[in-house]
Amino acid sequence: MAGAILSDLGTVIIIPVCAIIGIAFSLLQWVLVSKISVTPEKSPADRKNGFTESLIEEEEGINDHNVVQKCAEIQNAISEGSTSFLFTMYQYVGVFMVAFAILIFLFLGSVERFSTKSRACTYDTTKTCKPALANALFSTISFLLGAVTSVVSGFLGMKIATYANARTTLEARKGVGKAFIVAFRSGAVMGFLLAANGLLVLYITILLFKLYYGDDWEGLFEAITGYGLGGSSMALFGRVGGGIYTKAADVGADLVGKVERNIPEDDPRNPAVIADNVGDNVGDIAGMGSDLFGSYAESSCAALVVASISSFGITHDLTAMCYPLLISSVGIIVCLLTTLFATDFFEVKTVKEIEPALKKQLIISTVLMTIGVALVSWIALPSSFTIFNFGAQKEVQNWQLFLCVCVGLWAGLIIGFVTEYYTSNAYSPVQDVADSCRTGAATNVIFGLALGYKSVIIPIFAIAVGIFVSFTFAAMYGIAVAALGMLSTIATGLAIDAYGPISDNAGGIAEMAGMSHRIRERTDALDAAGNTTAAIGKGFAIGSAALVSLALFGAFVSRAGISVVDVLTPKVFIGLLVGAMLPYWFSAMTMKSVGSAALKMVEEVRRQFNTIPGLMEGTAKPDYATCVKISTDASIKEMIPPGALVMLTPLIVGIFFGVETLSGVLAGALVSGVQIAISASNTGGAWDNAKKYIEAGVSDHAKSLGPKGSDPHKAAVIGDTIGDPLKDTSGPSLNILIKLMAVESLVFAPFFATHGGLLFKLF
Repeated sequence: MAGAILSDLGTVIIIPVCAIIGIAFSLLQWVLVSKISVTPEKSPADRKNGFTESLIEEEEGINDHNVVQKCAEIQNAISEGSTSFLFTMYQYVGVFMVAFAILIFLFLGSVERFSTKSRACTYDTTKTCKPALANALFSTISFLLGAVTSVVSGFLGMKIATYANARTTLEARKGVGKAFIVAFRSGAVMGFLLAANGLLVLYITILLFKLYYGDDWEGLFEAITGYGLGGSSMALFGRVGGGIYTKAADVGADLVGKVERNIPEDDPRNPAVIADNVGDNVGDIAGMGSDLFGSYAESSCAALVVASISSFGITHDLTAMCYPLLISSVGIIVCLLTTLFATDFFEVKTVKEIEPALKKQLIISTVLMTIGVALVSWIALPSSFTIFNFGAQKEVQNWQLFLCVCVGLWAGLIIGFVTEYYTSNAYSPVQDVADSCRTGAATNVIFGLALGYKSVIIPIFAIAVGIFVSFTFAAMYGIAVAALGMLSTIATGLAIDAYGPISDNAGGIAEMAGMSHRIRERTDALDAAGNTTAAIGKGFAIGSAALVSLALFGAFVSRAGISVVDVLTPKVFIGLLVGAMLPYWFSAMTMKSVGSAALKMVEEVRRQFNTIPGLMEGTAKPDYATCVKISTDASIKEMIPPGALVMLTPLIVGIFFGVETLSGVLAGALVSGVQIAISASNTGGAWDNAKKYIEAGVSDHAKSLGPKGSDPHKAAVIGDTIGDPLKDTSGPSLNILIKLMAVESLVFAPFFATHGGLLFKLF
């Protein structure tokens, strides 16, 4: 077998350099966004992009200094609320993190009774590997590193979003194009920081662990799986906690404000309005950032674990071994070039150009990444090599691995466009849902549910084809790199995903600051496009979760010593049934949590409207702090049971029923979880955009259903309210459920294989 063209030294240099370039680019975008001032400037001669402050003041007919000051105050309130919630959540999660880290060490260390002696390697008993105690220690360390990186990713994303929202509002005075660039650049800050940090921390961890493990690559990359477990553990609590927070506030604000009191969305008279805007940041930004970081970490770990027992690991070929990391490195450079198309090469000038500009980001990044993957596959891989395939070594050509990555990459684009078709109000499915509001909320709900179920078909076929092709070419390693292919453009995906909540907040600030109707129309247009891109981002996350989970499942089966998973075996079949039920149980818990929290919020908002004199007239100020506290307390309390369900299930099944039953549970959860997640996310997104379609009234059909406050609009608001927990809590959290259970099973596989199945051993 010929060696790779790229030298080991070149690999050692390229990966950190690409990560550093990504971080530097994100900081550059931050600097450009920070140039927009949110403090009143007294000099009327101050010009920005050809506009004077006095001209803006004249155009809007309001005092510009007051507007800027209000925007700054609202931004500070949102930022403080978001920071306070995340710190409170991280305190609780921190306790769990330490406790679970101790559990990992004790369980894995007990595999060989905390022995410090070297042991025979799992896959090649003629060689000796590091002791089980070392695996326990380093798995614990990588778990903590993954958890901390996930927390930092979510927190940085939230800070960037709250920093940018008022700036987006202020730029909207100068035109929709200026506001678009600010929102997109801010999203890019988060996207590149997260992608680059995740890659850099993982790479440095591997290099440091290698100092101890040396040539024991099997043990090294087994320990690295803890990194993915840590990332997804924090993502689960971030997604569930943030999702409950944001939807409790959103549902409370909409039901009382828009339906009962007939006041606009984000009206400053609504007591839940600050909590609602805080929720956009802690759920859609911090939670989503942690979620996609978890996907990236797990897909990298799955690929590295499988590769470590293939010819790469046997011959200690560092460059070929780091192929997954090189794909991610090239992805950062590709996304950097793609971002310039939105911010520098082409300018968005009208509302109609917003959504196409975001869609072009997906297409351009996918095309450029295909070229990048071809280059990496050519220079980083030998012309032929072997991949571990359930006890045997399968010969693979480098062009086959290139196709595996491309299958994942293009399947992601297909899922993205299908998601857009079913959730954008530019197409007939959402317009049909909006039209169904003529006859009330019931028909709206029926049409929305049908749309969600139908939207599952093409993504599942895309995932199925991706799995078949990649497994045929390169077994489980092919599936792992296909998942990485889907996530290789994560920086661009996160940029267009984070753009949505930033635009949403910008609209809320415009309303609360009393800016003109024209400004609100611009921010609404940005937000409507952001809703679709957020749905596309969720589609990517769910699709990649399916591939990642399958790759982790394959690694778990190999690591646990299971030769065949036979569904006709009672042990496996009962696991399948229970696993398929878990996503329903989890969804029920998260949706009921949102309902319970929203109930308290609705009661509080009603109380304030009924008891505070002058609130409806705008002469009295609502008590925002109480609503923020209700959302915070409810989300912290309610996130624990769903989190415990996901984290404890693999432990309980593995210990009491053994690895065969656990393999059934993982397969069942994967199959049903993906379907429910896609359906829930798309149904919620469609209801949201059906409401916005009626509110915007840009077509004759839309005008016939409106205006705001009409019966069809009220029916659309009810549909949107039902869809909120589906698209922002249950749906996005389900992809973490299937990934997290798989990676947790892989980490604990040695313990389950040695000590698991207690009940079956008794009988």
